Amino acid sequence: MSIATRKGDQGQTDLLFGCRLAKSHPRVHALGAVDELNAALGPMRIAAAREETRQIVPQVQRWLIELMGELATPPGDESRYAATHPERISTPNVVWLDEWVAKLEAGGALKFKGWALPGEAGVMSGAYADLARVACRRAERNVIDLQGTADHVPNEELIRFLNRLSDVLWLLARWEEQSGEQVQSAPCND
Repeated sequence: MSIATRKGDQGQTDLLFGCRLAKSHPRVHALGAVDELNAALGPMRIAAAREETRQIVPQVQRWLIELMGELATPPGDESRYAATHPERISTPNVVWLDEWVAKLEAGGALKFKGWALPGEAGVMSGAYADLARVACRRAERNVIDLQGTADHVPNEELIRFLNRLSDVLWLLARWEEQSGEQVQSAPCND
């Protein structure tokens, strides 16, 4: 079976359980934003200079896949999804992120002066963390946009998780910048 199914050529995409939505639907925007966040974490994971980053990022990526499963579940099919996918973003996930906030702050991730200027330190992993952070904020806004609508996602922990994750990513950017592993610029050839 080819990846090119051509089913989306008319501007629709599949959710779980045979549900189809317009690619411009707010639920699809939320799914896409979380997917973009997960992809943005890939370069950060590869470039990470700090062990803490290498511990946090892969776990978060796995949880984001769970989160996308919840977003891809049409309203009313939550119990159907839960029967085959018991893992959910829940309070322990948020607590885990809170614990990392405390560890990173205690470790000195807040030691900087003035506003954080992404990329200023010349540390690629820090710049990637800032890109992931803004992708996380967009995903959070897109999930919030679903609240109060017929398409809301019943799991209120998703918003808390994304909010806390953006805090962790901001701290990881500062933490990575302190690693001192700056990007070496290529020499100019005249």
